[in-house]
Amino acid sequence: MNSINRVQTSGQIKKEFFLSIRIILIISFVLFILVRDYTISGFFETLLRTALYTFVLAFGQGVLNNFITAKWDWVTQTNKRVWAGIISTVLYTVPAIIFIHYILFVKVDGLPEERFFEQQFIWTHLFWILFSFTVSSFLHAREFMIEWKKSAKQETTKQEIVAKTETAKFESLKNQLDPHFLFNSLNVLTSLIGENPNQAEKFTTKLSKVYRYVLEQRNKDLVPIQEELKFARTYMQLLGMRFEDAIKFNIPDAVSNQELKIVPLSLQLLLENAVKHNVVSSSKPLVVSIYEENNHLIIENNINPKEAIGKSTKVGLQNIADRYGLITDRSVKIENNNTTFKVSLPLLYKMNNIMYTEDLENSNYVKAVERVEKLKEFYQNLASYCLVIPFLIFINLRFSPQFYWFWFPIFGWGIGLVFHFLEVNNYNVFLGKNWEDRKIKELMNKENKQKRLR
Repeated sequence: MNSINRVQTSGQIKKEFFLSIRIILIISFVLFILVRDYTISGFFETLLRTALYTFVLAFGQGVLNNFITAKWDWVTQTNKRVWAGIISTVLYTVPAIIFIHYILFVKVDGLPEERFFEQQFIWTHLFWILFSFTVSSFLHAREFMIEWKKSAKQETTKQEIVAKTETAKFESLKNQLDPHFLFNSLNVLTSLIGENPNQAEKFTTKLSKVYRYVLEQRNKDLVPIQEELKFARTYMQLLGMRFEDAIKFNIPDAVSNQELKIVPLSLQLLLENAVKHNVVSSSKPLVVSIYEENNHLIIENNINPKEAIGKSTKVGLQNIADRYGLITDRSVKIENNNTTFKVSLPLLYKMNNIMYTEDLENSNYVKAVERVEKLKEFYQNLASYCLVIPFLIFINLRFSPQFYWFWFPIFGWGIGLVFHFLEVNNYNVFLGKNWEDRKIKELMNKENKQKRLR
């Protein structure tokens, strides 16, 4: 994951570098025309000034943002990411502006160093610092919205996965509890009771094991291959008692790795599918083999197609393929050469972390949406502050420099901004962090205790 983040970060830095080059050339060309200093030295001076501001501020902030985002994710580590962005922006922007102005004013324009921090230049520094904060706030807000859209898209995909999983499980259950299989089994049992009571007892025991396994495994996503093979052996023995010598099977007693897993009841669907679509008689026996090969479990049977069965809908095969598709990128392989039918099931070690409890997902999703809305309002407030305050400073210094009234909106609005940020992060100055959640839990516990006493 870290290597992926590094690759993505380096790619983003390259993109921003070439974007900065284009911005420098465009702004330099526009300023060159507006200033009307049509000389080579004038062009290069404009290019230098533009490059300093663009590279040191825009490109530098972009690189810094990429580094911070790679370390703290916007969605899962929002608080850390916000604080890291604010602190790093302040620590980077102020020295960067001083550096740029020192190069331009002192080294390029020849301003005496002792005048660099005079009042008029301090206001120039302050104006550019606030302007840079505005640009930085815009970049942070833009990046946050991009990450949020990605997260929202992923959440939507997860919800679709949950829905598809439930649908697949429902279809799987319908196929697993095939009424024809149950009716045929009961008919066999009825005949055995009169002819061979001992065999009927064995048949009943195996039939109960089959359906107990079906009920136990139907809600699982993966099961150990050893359990599935044991079930398949019992299932085939049951079919053997039904078809006598017309069905033969070869199922291994051991597996190469006890940790290997497959989708539950996939073997039952495939074995029932083989019986359903082929002639099973003593003259044309059905031969089924199950074995491991190239990290797959192979289920193979000879083909003796029934004449009157009609065209197969392949619902069972599609069901298995869909269920595998929900938990792994490895696909189910199906081969049919008109003499042998073979299905290859991928052997897995564990399920990918894409399945979640639906209620928990919905709850977390709603909370995430509410939090994003609050963050959007905070960033809009912050962006407005960074845009309006520099304008008020300019108005104050331009028309009434004898009285610095701009400090009032700076501190008044700034304090409101701080409280807004604390509210977004669910922090109360007097009650501490997450006080709302703690109070809700307290009231819920109190209500539960009262219910138990009634």
